Amino acid sequence: MTGLVQIFTGDGKGKTSAALGLAMRAAGHGLRVHITFFMKGDYPYGEQKSLALLPNISVARFGQREFVDPANVTPEEKEQAKEALEDARRAVFSGEYDVVILDEVNVAAAWKLVDVDEVIQLARGKPDSVELVLTGRYADQSLVDVAHLVTEMKEIKHPYRTGTPSRMGIDY
Repeated sequence: MTGLVQIFTGDGKGKTSAALGLAMRAAGHGLRVHITFFMKGDYPYGEQKSLALLPNISVARFGQREFVDPANVTPEEKEQAKEALEDARRAVFSGEYDVVILDEVNVAAAWKLVDVDEVIQLARGKPDSVELVLTGRYADQSLVDVAHLVTEMKEIKHPYRTGTPSRMGIDY
């Protein structure tokens, strides 16, 4: 298999869901998958509980429980993002995985938690055998230029706009 670079970005819902669907498909075919979650520390996301039950999928979570304020990024948040990027780099070059997903890395780069140039280097230098998937809003144009597949999720209508809160089991 020739591994490509994929990006799921945009302001619409479904970026992480698309990447996790790809992970499930890959694992179902016996491929080994690693998912690095940026900015999603110990918050009780349902997908992380489900993924832990699946063979061939490993997960590493980084970040704090609170959401990052892009105007006031803390040193701890930057350190967690740096650790996440190191985890992703290790997975990409370990020879242990066929698919590596960096969930919310685009946001981490846009908000300067990690250097976008380091993400570009990772995408350009990855082994040919590894499929690399980058998710999150605000994908940098230089990352888009490197990618083989880019999908932009566009919000047409969202229940948040009419006051419906996030729903456990559906939205997280």
